[in-house]
Amino acid sequence: MKHYAAKEAMPTEMLIAVDENDIPQGVGEKMKVHLDGVKHRAFSVMVYNRYGQLLLQKRSNIKYHSANLWSNSCCGHPISSEPIIEAVKRRLYEELGFICDLIKITEVSYNLPMENGMYENEYTHVFAGEYNGDIIPNPLEVSEVEWVEIDSLKQKLEDSSQSYSKWFQLYIKEYYQEILVGAYVKVTKNI
Repeated sequence: MKHYAAKEAMPTEMLIAVDENDIPQGVGEKMKVHLDGVKHRAFSVMVYNRYGQLLLQKRSNIKYHSANLWSNSCCGHPISSEPIIEAVKRRLYEELGFICDLIKITEVSYNLPMENGMYENEYTHVFAGEYNGDIIPNPLEVSEVEWVEIDSLKQKLEDSSQSYSKWFQLYIKEYYQEILVGAYVKVTKNI
């Protein structure tokens, strides 16, 4: 069985609706939450290698939004009462075929309009880790991966912002030091 078979068989995902302080307010079906712009719990992961490069993924062309765009290593949502760290590990494995040690970096909240009338209105828990092994992208989720120097990200964004997901653009523009540079420093000191 392929490593991503579990994702294909999953029932409709029920996301955790939250307030501005990440206090649960109930659950909602994934597509409806995104169409209605409901604030919900999410996570983003930054994975670095031993050389300090950040793993980027290009989202599959069949994703419901932000298809064919480059983004951070992994993103997702805990479902129902799933602990956030378990959700992070689950999605890392489903999307990229590996799990690594992780540390929490920060939390950010944003509301970004997406294509198809959707919104990424998320309270996002940001994690980081180091990984140096094989990557096995799930083609339903990821079309390409690339290791990049973090100090090149601002220039890459200036050169072709339309090639990156809106939340990753936000991380680079508004949280570069905290999420990208700071995450690597914390990873190398703690893992």
